[in-house]
Parts: sequence; structure tokens; C-alpha cells
Amino acid sequence: MSINCVFPQLTGLNLLPMTSPEKPYFTPQVVSNLPVDKNHPLYARFAAEIQRFPQESVYIYSFDENKLLYAAGWQETLGYADDEIDLVTIVKQTDPYYAPFAYDLNDCAVQFILSRKERLLEYAVSMEVKKIHRNGHLVPMRVKLAIYSVHEDGRLQSAIGRFQIDHSIRFGKVLRYAAFGPNKDDFEEALNQSLFKHITLSDKEKEAMVLVAQGMAFKEIADQLNITVSAVEKRILPLYKRFDVKSLPHLISFAYENFILP
Repeated sequence: MSINCVFPQLTGLNLLPMTSPEKPYFTPQVVSNLPVDKNHPLYARFAAEIQRFPQESVYIYSFDENKLLYAAGWQETLGYADDEIDLVTIVKQTDPYYAPFAYDLNDCAVQFILSRKERLLEYAVSMEVKKIHRNGHLVPMRVKLAIYSVHEDGRLQSAIGRFQIDHSIRFGKVLRYAAFGPNKDDFEEALNQSLFKHITLSDKEKEAMVLVAQGMAFKEIADQLNITVSAVEKRILPLYKRFDVKSLPHLISFAYENFILP
């Protein structure tokens, strides 16, 4: 499920390396740079069944064929025609500040989903990033990546990526993301551990942060969210080190300065 990495059936294609400057990734550091073929027998089917919102671009990537099978809306969002965009371009058109975060988020998500045996279509990750338009300007986007189809034997068949322009996003130092799926808590915990070196915030952490800023004690937050006090502590206390703050008022101030809180 990826804009950055794909799974291990990459053979006999024109491939470009996508490497991290810091470490090798679990998934192969290659993605196909083949553009969409609008004459492909599945293209018309995807065009008919996939709804797309204004200022949104979409792709379907096949793990069987290791290439895009469908692309729509890319002229509107990044300035590329749908039949010339490819996955390498989508990856590379990421603002450098967000690219390492996106690589790590993607790689951990892939590992986690591959470890699951059931309900794979319910897993997804989303993030807020800046992409680079073909003419050079930055585009604020909400990106959501998910599994689109699986084979009967459980192998992943295709992934879907949605890229929605959203000028209401207020970017600060903090990189924001969310995890979705049947084992959401475990999924998010795995992502948190993988993303520890980035200044990130998950949806669950933001949910607790909002209540802290309202003056609620950890016990009150636990009661409202129907979780344990320990779970609240696990959402809030690691933020001190991650954001380099020394106190709860400092944490709340940092959150406002970086548009975590309204």
C-alpha cells in the first residue's frame, strides 16, 4: 500500500531506485516508472467504479503487473496528464521535509499489513504533506493510501492512493498522520515506534492533546475516551521528548504554535 515502495514481485521491468539516505527499507527500494495504459482492460472498470472529488487525484497500482493501472486528476493537482504520470514521479514530487517521514510511514505500514491475515481491505494510512507541482509551487495535500484488492489466497493485488488538495491545512514542525483498520491501536503503536525520530503526531495523540488543552486531568480524559489512565499517559508523555518540551503548559503552547490545536 504505497507511494514509496512496492512488494517483492518486481522482475523484468524498467525500474528506478527509491532509497533512503539513512537506512534500507523492508520493502524493495524500487517502483515502476511505467505510466498508465488507457487501453488496459481494467482501466475502464476503474474509471467507472472509482469516485473522485474536485481537486483530488487518484491512482491504482497493481502488485501483479508492478505499474499504475489507473490514474485520474493529476493535471488538476500536480500538473501532469493522467497518461504521463507514474509512481516514481508521484514519489519524487514530495517536499524534501516530508519525504523521509513518508518513506518511514509507508515502510512500517507495509510491514504491519503483511503481518495481518484477515480484513486487509480495512487497513489504511493517511498523512498531511506538501507535494511539488510540476511548475514548482508547493501543494498542500491530504494523502490516503489503502489496499484496493486482494487475491483469494490473501496476496495483495492492488493499492489505491488518494491525494486531495487542502488549502486549509496549517503546517508547522509537526508531521501528522492517522492509521485505520481492525487492529488500529496495534497499527498506530507500530507506526509510532517506527516514526520516533520524526516530529510526528497521530490522530489518537491529537485527540488526547485537545482534551489536555481544555484543562482535563488524565483520569477525566480516560473516562471520556473510555480508555485507561495508562493509555492516556502513553499518548501524552512521549510527546515531551518528541517535541522537546519540559512541562504541560510548554507542550500546550508548542501545540498551538504548530497548529496542532486551533
